[in-house]
Amino acid sequence: MGTSEAKSRTRIIAVANQKGGVGKTTTTINLGAALAEQGQKVLLIDLDPQGNASTGLGISSHDRAVTTYDFLLGDASPEAAIQKTDFENLTLIPATTDLSSADIELISNEKRSYLLHDALRQLSMDDLGLDYILIDCPPSLNILTVNAMVASHSVVVPLQSEFFALEGLSQLMLTIREVRQNANKNLRIEGIVLTMYDRRNNLSQQVEADARDNLGDLVFKTVIPRNVRLSEAPSYAMPALSYDSQSAGSLAYRALAAEILSKTKPSLRKAS
Repeated sequence: MGTSEAKSRTRIIAVANQKGGVGKTTTTINLGAALAEQGQKVLLIDLDPQGNASTGLGISSHDRAVTTYDFLLGDASPEAAIQKTDFENLTLIPATTDLSSADIELISNEKRSYLLHDALRQLSMDDLGLDYILIDCPPSLNILTVNAMVASHSVVVPLQSEFFALEGLSQLMLTIREVRQNANKNLRIEGIVLTMYDRRNNLSQQVEADARDNLGDLVFKTVIPRNVRLSEAPSYAMPALSYDSQSAGSLAYRALAAEILSKTKPSLRKAS
């Protein structure tokens, strides 16, 4: 059956943290771009009502007639919902504020937690030949984030290198455990990536040490530095990898992509 093939070939990863401002959308966009740069076919799903990932990839609000919300509810086919970006191998289903009413509108839907799972496993998705689907979750543990976790094979957690960073993580871990128990027993944590890291700052180093002591191998080797180019790129509606290919931020996301590739698709590990 084509569906099972798609499931084994396409890796679905949710990028989630209920705290805002931790580099979640930046990570989704640039990890997607870095994987696409390696020849992987990547679809990015903007599941955040703010639509920052859509803006950051150059899809203006006027060009979002069909959105993640339509795709989620089964009102739009993958072909109708998916848009090309200027970055080769990287496509997107954009979001608008329509998504912000999803919590209320889906409350009476018996399959409300499985909508994205089912949308991503319809037969026409097979024809797209995707290697990765990355889901940019909203900054909360709501029905949309639960949908992403139910649909995904794994979760990447961006963790800002700041005080109290680890405290917020326990609630997210609890949600992942609940989803695993009730809806998606195979969900795992792909890894925790430290973002906005400043090597000159003792606090960043302390957060990293605490994270590695407490979470061990769950923490990616790659850390994402605090980098002006990463902050500037979205205002030019492009990934940092296009905006400044050799910036510290771009190099870090390439390293993160290499780590993920080596874990999820060992046969594709580059000899570079």
